[in-house]
Amino acid sequence: MARIALDAMGGDFAPQATVAGALLALRELDPAHSVLLVGRTAVVEAQLAELLGGEYADLAGRRDRLTIVEAPDVIEMSDKPTVALKGSKANSSMVVGLRLQTEGKADAFVSAGNTGAQMAASTVLLKLHAGLKRPAIATLFPTARQVVVVLDAGANVDCSADELVDFARLGSVYAEDILGRDNPCVGLLSIGEEAEKGNAVVKEANQLLSAAGELNFQGNVEGRDIPKGESDRGPIDVVVCDGFVGNVLLKFYESIAPVLLGLVAKGAGLDRAQLMGAFKHLDYSSYGGAPLLGVRGVSIISHGKSSPVAIKNAVLVALRAVETRMNDHIGRRLAESHGATEAA
Repeated sequence: MARIALDAMGGDFAPQATVAGALLALRELDPAHSVLLVGRTAVVEAQLAELLGGEYADLAGRRDRLTIVEAPDVIEMSDKPTVALKGSKANSSMVVGLRLQTEGKADAFVSAGNTGAQMAASTVLLKLHAGLKRPAIATLFPTARQVVVVLDAGANVDCSADELVDFARLGSVYAEDILGRDNPCVGLLSIGEEAEKGNAVVKEANQLLSAAGELNFQGNVEGRDIPKGESDRGPIDVVVCDGFVGNVLLKFYESIAPVLLGLVAKGAGLDRAQLMGAFKHLDYSSYGGAPLLGVRGVSIISHGKSSPVAIKNAVLVALRAVETRMNDHIGRRLAESHGATEAA
């Protein structure tokens, strides 16, 4: 039985999108699982009543699998990340939702709210695995082959070579447990495939990754390899980079598909909506949310503009992380890797 806590007040379209997403999730979740809607009780109750009395009337019989947890404060998108940890919003839907895990009342947390605040609160409340200095956001990128995991996608602007190696370990576990990949192949994002290409951190990281026997490291990969899902040396499952590069890449990736499809539709005289439908795999909502890997728990970061479908898929990602015990797997992998490094 998994209990997924959902920040009902987080996101540009909350609470309508979040509550509707929770209801959509109930259509696919096994009856043993439940969703905890964390937020202002009166607001959430009103939204539930509206949806169950209309578009989601068929789900009225599953209302007992939804529990509302009161959280009077809301962290706005414009708030500084530290607001989650300091007095003024200590009872926000985000903090209360994460705290449910530390109290053993929830198994995972999902939010489409303030990303910086969620990262800060998750790190402080859930804490990091032993030996890890920073968590990383793992984002799925669609490719011509199959999705690849890119991390860090924005948690850490500057990273050391050791941190990039740990990100490779985190991403490998994610690819194994969530994507079902055996012995996932890791690539280090750089400006050339040769080991001597890149800045000082990337060059050092290449050496460390090459020496890390537990990782299936392909070597450096380039930006052009990501849309293909492979380099000249074979398929890629995990791409490692610092959060500055990763976030720039993510924002570019999100924007380029709609632009290109719009140009193609216009040039060919096709209906843009129909063309977009044929490329649904390029839509971020299909992948739900990005886990903050490295914290001792499950914290799923969703896009601020998440639709009900995106929220639903984020809940399913959280459930998958719980069912595969991904967090425990990460802890073991880091302990084994760091132990081997110390012994050497």
